[in-house]
Amino acid sequence: MIERLETGARMSRIVKHNGTIYLCGQVCADATKSITEQTQTMLDKVEALLLQAGSDKEHMLSATIYIKDMSMFAEMNAVWDSWVPEGHAPARACVEASMARDALLVEISVVAAEK
Repeated sequence: MIERLETGARMSRIVKHNGTIYLCGQVCADATKSITEQTQTMLDKVEALLLQAGSDKEHMLSATIYIKDMSMFAEMNAVWDSWVPEGHAPARACVEASMARDALLVEISVVAAEK
């Protein structure tokens, strides 16, 4: 069975299937902020969605991070490294990409297991 939460015309924020949780791409709360603040609020949104879906950071399976400019990689990683629980790092990819809006600096897509 497939369960879709917060479904709109274009996408669902959360999709659950066979104990796996898929989150749609998450961006920051305020695109006028620095890469550090954008990364932190983006990860705060991921954490809230995981909890809503019956999971948490320790159950992340994979993360794909899209960053506007690799010159911000170290700053983004500093926030990421302090957010991910030690010993629970997911499989991860990070690529430089054009963003949907020019002010956005980072976006993430996460797959997790249910608790």
